[in-house]
Amino acid sequence: MSPARHREFGYALAEGLSARGSEIVLNGWDKAKLAAAVKALTDAGAKVSVSDFDVTDAEAVKRGVDAIESEIGAIDILINNAGMQFHSPLKDFPADRFEQLLKTNVSSVFYAGQAVAKHMIARGRGKIVNIASVQSELARPGIAPYTATKGAVKNLTKGMATDWAKYGLQINALAPGYFKTPLNQALVDSAEFLSWLEKRTPAARWGNVDELVGAAVFLSGRASSFVNGHTLYVDGGITTSL
Repeated sequence: MSPARHREFGYALAEGLSARGSEIVLNGWDKAKLAAAVKALTDAGAKVSVSDFDVTDAEAVKRGVDAIESEIGAIDILINNAGMQFHSPLKDFPADRFEQLLKTNVSSVFYAGQAVAKHMIARGRGKIVNIASVQSELARPGIAPYTATKGAVKNLTKGMATDWAKYGLQINALAPGYFKTPLNQALVDSAEFLSWLEKRTPAARWGNVDELVGAAVFLSGRASSFVNGHTLYVDGGITTSL
């Protein structure tokens, strides 16, 4: 992850939280990326474990979360970061890709959130941070199903908070704008898109993943003890301006 031209959200958030004393458990489908992330974080002094269950499989999530709780320790903070994107004109959008987006971007949040919350509720505390997007509020051509999934994440966050806040949990969403990441590399390399982004975003630039860490730390820490069901946009102002 870290040797890539731009870091991914998951690695940046793991790095930021570990620097502030958190023990990290990484999850992901790409074993090579997981191994690279573990090495980089460990070399930096972090305490890191891996639990590579399939977050789109409800039973696998339950087993994986229960194993972490019994073998590694209590999950105090859950970052629901699994996500994917697929571009296609809406009239031709493949049905199988739509279902895949729903499973990866929405079902995973529900499965992991539910499995972890059962343990957090028993302890009377816990932080869940779901990764939403500026597409929780906005749409762009060619990504309507993605926009639908991120809108669902925003409202699922509200629902989780409505049900679980009374047990001492804080469930919020972190919504990145346009950041330089490997998944956005084609857009980062496009002069046309850069011109559009600079004009459309009040900050007139891409975000860097380090700029997401402070918001994640806030939502994961004691300072957000009375913040619940909120979606925090870290987007250079793009959702505030026409």
